Amino acid sequence: MTNRQVRLAARPTGLPDASTWEYVDAEIPSAGPGEFVVKVEYLSLDPAMRGWLNDVKSYVPPVKLGSVMRAHGVGRITESQHPDYQVGDIVAGSFGASEYGVSDGTDVTRVDESIAPLPTWLGALGFPGVTAYFGLLDVGKLKDGDTVVVSGAAGAVGSLVGQIAKLHGCKVIGIAGGPEKCAWLTEDLGFDVAIDYKNESVYKALKSNAPDGIDVYFDNVGGEILDAALSRLRLGARVVICGAIAGYNATEPQPGPAHYLSLLVNRATMAGFVVFDYLDRYAEAQEQIGKWIKSGELTAREHVVDGGIDAFGDSLNLLFAGANTGKLVLKVI
Repeated sequence: MTNRQVRLAARPTGLPDASTWEYVDAEIPSAGPGEFVVKVEYLSLDPAMRGWLNDVKSYVPPVKLGSVMRAHGVGRITESQHPDYQVGDIVAGSFGASEYGVSDGTDVTRVDESIAPLPTWLGALGFPGVTAYFGLLDVGKLKDGDTVVVSGAAGAVGSLVGQIAKLHGCKVIGIAGGPEKCAWLTEDLGFDVAIDYKNESVYKALKSNAPDGIDVYFDNVGGEILDAALSRLRLGARVVICGAIAGYNATEPQPGPAHYLSLLVNRATMAGFVVFDYLDRYAEAQEQIGKWIKSGELTAREHVVDGGIDAFGDSLNLLFAGANTGKLVLKVI
């Protein structure tokens, strides 16, 4: 038996391709004192991974050339020398893009299959759920009755942001690409409005559907859509910068928003954050989201690619093609 791994072979320019990755067979790791080995069943595929490939300063160090790709996964413990974790326990953590990972328990989450299946622990009950929860409630300072606009609304984070806002009595406008995604937002998730950025003017649609302005704009894409939202801010609005996937594979510096003075005119705030800012409150978000899922008030959806570890590169690029609805997950075994 071997441990199939994905390693960073070269730093990409633009969209990652086959030359970016090296697929190798390594030895299955052994657990040292205070450690355990996890057989990874699912890997989380996230837009942030693209940024980790660049050799630039960021909120986490870049992945080193020749190293196993950084990735969050969920799986079962096969060997343990850790007093708090036993063989057979199911856990989620940063085990890397690998069939087996080793951990000392740092930042590992116990997984309860009675609450939700394993892929959901990488989505609504994982980093995307925690990101949506604290990004909207803490950074966005959500108030009941706000008008909330979220871009990338059919993705892992955006779909949860809109649902949480609806649970707080807000008017929710989602921006997504294509009629199928937009129909999912309004018909299944309860969004009030869905704007199809591929087939209509986002600026005109926001003007029509948010005539009194936007209270909270939760941004996952950046670019022209961010600029359109800035032009429609209401007095005291809050803009939450979670991501900018529209420019992640750009080969030239992206221009800044033209309507940034709207922040001044409307005495609005624009703040960025990363989920790691809330690691000490992770359980708080998981508990509440778990309750919403169990009660049926919140829908968790995963787009699972059943391709094995060798499908990592192609599966990751589905994010940048907008091919996923909900959380993108790779089935490893």
